[in-house]
Amino acid sequence: MSMPILANESKLGSRKWKMAGEIRNFAAMKFNLTATAEGTAARAGVIETDHGQIQTPIFMPVGTCGAIKGVHMREMRDDVKAQIILGNTYHLYLRPGTEILRQAGGLHKFGGWDRPILTDSGGFQVFSLSDNRKLTEEGAWFRSHIDGSKHLFTPEKTVDIQRAIGSDIMMALDECTPGTADKAYARRSLDLTMRWLRRGWDHFNATEPLYGHRQSFFPIVQGCTYPDLRREAAKAVADLGADGNAIGGLAVGEPAETMYEMIEVVNDILPADRPRYLMGVGTPANILEAIDRGVDMMDCVMPTRNGRNGMLFTPDGIMNMRNKKWADDFSPIQPDSECFVDREYSKAYLRHLFISQELLAMQIASIHNLAFYLWLVGEARKHIIAGDFAQWKPQMVERVMRRL
Repeated sequence: MSMPILANESKLGSRKWKMAGEIRNFAAMKFNLTATAEGTAARAGVIETDHGQIQTPIFMPVGTCGAIKGVHMREMRDDVKAQIILGNTYHLYLRPGTEILRQAGGLHKFGGWDRPILTDSGGFQVFSLSDNRKLTEEGAWFRSHIDGSKHLFTPEKTVDIQRAIGSDIMMALDECTPGTADKAYARRSLDLTMRWLRRGWDHFNATEPLYGHRQSFFPIVQGCTYPDLRREAAKAVADLGADGNAIGGLAVGEPAETMYEMIEVVNDILPADRPRYLMGVGTPANILEAIDRGVDMMDCVMPTRNGRNGMLFTPDGIMNMRNKKWADDFSPIQPDSECFVDREYSKAYLRHLFISQELLAMQIASIHNLAFYLWLVGEARKHIIAGDFAQWKPQMVERVMRRL
């Protein structure tokens, strides 16, 4: 383990931050590039954590409260073939609470998941509680969506909560700026996020994991849709030398093309030898376009949320399983050539389940969509390694966004 950096050392200025980053280069996580795609910024790699390897590019299913809605961990391992899942600091802090998580030995043991876990610091959840939160220099005050009780997230406290959760990758506390924010607001927001980042980074380096496995800390690049702010944030984040870096504040109201532009701006600066995590994105097309621009890790609730509402993603397009056109279609949900987990179910049967409001419908659709997302990034990886990603990607984008 590296020597801890004491919190008061931050007063020594930016040079000390670089020193802290250099020390953290010897931390838990390793990232090895396997291949890059000619003509694009896409790349394939392997992340090594104490809970196993992650082949990139990777999609990470979202288990907000420590569970993927409607899906067993056994199914996540065997059917979806997930390599890493997400938990959320805000939700896990409120329920079951850090004391229960500590007694359980962390979220891996509590939820029966022995592969890597990433936790979001809760910044996005606090952002979504705009009527029930207040941001100060100290941190983010908010009221629980469960009982209205008042709480404070500081950069240091979110590190401590994520130590109790025991995630392999923890995130810095930030403000997720709305995609439509004016530049003055975005400037103030970024400045606050960066001051919080320095405090969280110090506290991470001054504390130790609780459960015998090592943890990594990812800073988050904010800056809204303003290229100069994004460049400034990316440079400051890169100088820390963290095990990996995240891009936040996108897919929150801005046009897709603006999102892609911001990814390019940031990835021109973030170090190529560390994984890049695009937070909360997105559709299958978003996933492929992000990979094209050098993103390694992505997450989104869309596969499960849309699945629970009857939308299936497939290699040939999008199906609304409530449509009458499927009522007498007894062919498999997915052809055998690219079937994931549902070859025994017909389109007609799944539509019947949705129309009948059977819970099994939501489970089948969630597993199917998650498996498809993992299949999609796996195919992207294969084509990056094979050297034909630049030719494959445009065709695949067109296919996956068709309405069937």
